[in-house]
Amino acid sequence: MVDCLNASYGDRFAAYHGDCVEVISQLPDASVHLSVFSPPFSGLYVYSDSIADMGNSADDEEFFKHYSFLARQLYRVTKPGRLCVVHCKDLVLYKTQTGFDAGLRDFPGMLVAAHKEAGWTFHSRITVWRCPVREMTKTKAHGLLYKQLRTDSTFSRQGLPEYMMVFRKWAREEDAIEPVTHTAEDFPLEQWQKYASPVWMDTRETNVLNAIRAPGDEKHICPLPLDLIERSIKLYSNPNDVVLSPFMGIGSEGYGALKAGRRFIGTELKEEYWRQATRHLTSAEQNAPTLFDQLMGDAA
Repeated sequence: MVDCLNASYGDRFAAYHGDCVEVISQLPDASVHLSVFSPPFSGLYVYSDSIADMGNSADDEEFFKHYSFLARQLYRVTKPGRLCVVHCKDLVLYKTQTGFDAGLRDFPGMLVAAHKEAGWTFHSRITVWRCPVREMTKTKAHGLLYKQLRTDSTFSRQGLPEYMMVFRKWAREEDAIEPVTHTAEDFPLEQWQKYASPVWMDTRETNVLNAIRAPGDEKHICPLPLDLIERSIKLYSNPNDVVLSPFMGIGSEGYGALKAGRRFIGTELKEEYWRQATRHLTSAEQNAPTLFDQLMGDAA
């Protein structure tokens, strides 16, 4: 049992309100089959005033000092041969950081370095297409404005895609490996050809759990789209596997895991998000297929 001030449980999930490093450090070695999450983007958004909130980091260096502890704990709790999928994007350099408006920060590259230092192998990068018009409307980014293109296009840039960065914990010869297997029925060739593309063009940025908030709920700033969670879980886990999210938010990864017949462990530092996550996980568990249902479906 994890020692945590607040926790909620179901038959197939455990959701902890607390610091992710402290909670995950209490999980047993090689107890997790897959991690899927979207970390704070190195201070891009402020989620809480807690000193333990990585989103409160002053700069990238401070963020990755904290994140390195998590990367090592994730490596320890992951089963040999299994994966960790991290959602991210490049970040804009603002005038307050450089003294002038210029350039991008290679946040995905910094994540790769942090995971490699923790023992992971960089396994794959999936580029997720996002609409530049939507980004321009939402952020008013200088480099995306049509007016800027006409004035001086040397300041113009392309829209920012998102990435799913996949890291693998390679097994040693003596390790017992639990492979993830698929059949032609549950994963047709046509679907694999689409998922194998280095660019996913057809996921929906607006397909998020915010759409089913209860009255009075605080809106999550940027929940991970459910399409990306669903694909990651289908690709990289078996029914009944344990899926982990250290930045659970309102429970998006757990919602997707339970709906797919997996089990889930999540941590969230912000109490309001943790309470929403508990409701979403409870609802998903009540409507999730059982392992028996899945096995019967595979046999049909």
